[in-house]
Amino acid sequence: MIKAGIVGGTGYTGVELLRLLAQHPQVELCAITSRQEAGTAVSALYPSLRGRVSLAFAHPDQAPLARCDVVFFATPNGVAMGEARALLDAGARIVDISADFRLRDVAEWESWYQVKHAAPELVAEAVYGLCEVNREKIRGARLVANPGCYPTAVQLGLLPLVESGAVDLEHLIADAKSGVSGAGRKLEQNLMYAEAADNFAAYGVGGHRHWPEIRQGLAQAAGRE
Repeated sequence: MIKAGIVGGTGYTGVELLRLLAQHPQVELCAITSRQEAGTAVSALYPSLRGRVSLAFAHPDQAPLARCDVVFFATPNGVAMGEARALLDAGARIVDISADFRLRDVAEWESWYQVKHAAPELVAEAVYGLCEVNREKIRGARLVANPGCYPTAVQLGLLPLVESGAVDLEHLIADAKSGVSGAGRKLEQNLMYAEAADNFAAYGVGGHRHWPEIRQGLAQAAGRE
């Protein structure tokens, strides 16, 4: 059995991970962390997992993450890069669902995310987790950088066209939409149901931090910027 842990198990990605891993025949859930919900049974917060997950949320400082075979980071950007090295040294593999290891250019990452990268030495090792492109590399990776939502959709749509030379690389347009849950569970007025339901709005018009991730993948396929 693969012993798995989740750091940040209360967000939308965290609970989806719980749902998937709880029904995986080769996975044993060993640790699920949450600072705010430490001590609360997972099934109390998510009744849909009653009878499937018997664990309680643990504080990150007390969770047995180092004893896991694989640790998923379902955390805000900036958390995984500070904790990855210790877990890798303990022998665990990491799947980072945040953006901490997606961009190979550390300076560009720091420019978009406005914070100093805490583990630049691990960026070169990280395997970009778009399995349709990097499946074999992912199999042996210690550190997998899970792609973002827009980058996944846009790259899967455009990569075949870019690789075949069927499109003009100077004029690529990706017209993409996402549901409000893509912004996570944070409380903001524009994300409230009364504001967002039956509504539609552009955001990040001046520049979106998923753009360099998309550009990186397409440039690799095209062999040019």
